[in-house]
Amino acid sequence: MRVALLRTYGAAPELAERPNPNPGPRETLVQVTAAPIVPLDLLCASGTSYFGQQPLPYIPGVQGVGTVLRSTDLPAGSRVWFATSAGMAPGDGSLAELCTVPLANLIPISANVQDAAAAALGTSGIAAWMSLSWRAALQPGERVIVLGASGAVGQVALAVARHLQAARVVAVCRSETSARRARTAGADEVVVLHPNETRADLTTRLIEAVGAPADVVIDPVFGEPAAAAAMALGTWGRLVNIGGAAQDVAEFSSAILRGRTIGILGYTNNAISAEQRAEALMNVLALAERGAASVEHRVMTLTDCDRAWEAACRSGPRIVIAP
Repeated sequence: MRVALLRTYGAAPELAERPNPNPGPRETLVQVTAAPIVPLDLLCASGTSYFGQQPLPYIPGVQGVGTVLRSTDLPAGSRVWFATSAGMAPGDGSLAELCTVPLANLIPISANVQDAAAAALGTSGIAAWMSLSWRAALQPGERVIVLGASGAVGQVALAVARHLQAARVVAVCRSETSARRARTAGADEVVVLHPNETRADLTTRLIEAVGAPADVVIDPVFGEPAAAAAMALGTWGRLVNIGGAAQDVAEFSSAILRGRTIGILGYTNNAISAEQRAEALMNVLALAERGAASVEHRVMTLTDCDRAWEAACRSGPRIVIAP
């Protein structure tokens, strides 16, 4: 089979031939139809991941969509979304024509959503759904700020917030190009970050855009944007952090946290059950089927895996490989 093979940490994977995998007990052989290149893939392949360096060479790809070829538990031909531990543990991932997947990492999908679109949503959609519906416990009529709103998680979070009947959804982006993507995803208003802007000034602009103190902040970036957004929260407000794309450290005022009884909450997909993960993905795909949620993406071929990897390293649409 053809694969994208990572031979050197810090370099792009290259097209290679590998023997077809043989599924072991409780594993399923999947023909991959779409596999996104996500930030976790890039981090693991850099060799600087907190998971440590895994044995090389390996096939990257922590998730994908495909069709069951052989399984003891699912009928051949079943359409599935799947997760792998490539880059986080020894073994291969989804950037290949075929992939073996443990049964626990498979989710059958029936939504009328194209494979590439479903793959682009994937774990980002799960994180957006769970951070809003479960971790933040968003209630109808509450006001939401989404930081990093042009990213994959941010795009879905905007759609999920609207679906959960938020009264107002404000996106925060770094450029006008990003702002366009956020407006398409459903933001009521977009706040574009200004270079050298003070924290207090950004907080003021956020409150003005929301029209009142916010109830929930979804935060994939942390750092100064998170610090400013926390100051824009009202009483019983919640900031849910799901990443550190800007910085790994943020500063919060003890007086504001205590005075407004604000909650600073962490979220990771690794903390939820398989049942929660499946339910979240089904909910997001149902939104996508109705045209209410999507992640802007670009499809490239496995043959061009090196160029696709380089494109994924730049800001822009999510790159999805179609083997």
